[in-house]
Amino acid sequence: MFNIVLVHPQIPQNTGSIGRMCVNADCKLHIIKPTMFEISDKTVKRAGLDYWHLLDVTVWENLEAFLEAHRDKVDHFFFATTKTKKTYFEASFKPGDFLFFGGESTGLPMELMQMKWENAITIPMGKLGRSLNQATSAGIILYDAIRQNFETFKATSLA
Repeated sequence: MFNIVLVHPQIPQNTGSIGRMCVNADCKLHIIKPTMFEISDKTVKRAGLDYWHLLDVTVWENLEAFLEAHRDKVDHFFFATTKTKKTYFEASFKPGDFLFFGGESTGLPMELMQMKWENAITIPMGKLGRSLNQATSAGIILYDAIRQNFETFKATSLA
């Protein structure tokens, strides 16, 4: 239904949780190296529980390789970031879109987001908040995308 793209993830438990969510939401997971852990790390698989073997996942050696393979889909890239005022509920998501999330301490590279800056989106937070957990952010945005396309989701995933 959707593509979740983790660019340089750093915390294996977040990646495992997002992988589990992807299985349950019929999404593909793209993991872009370098990572701060081995994908086979038991903490990734523990967080993904018994879902990991069901996950549709591709691990990319670097961002350039991912972009080369998906350059024709840039209009469908959405970037979760704290560097914009545009909220995720202002975005119109379509099946097949790519939802990007950056490393937990680094965020997404600005040059990546500038490929389609109008698709940079944020999750509103109170004045004391700096950012949300990567897995929490992915869940918030993914499930709003599903909500926007629920008829398609029901037809393809719940049938």
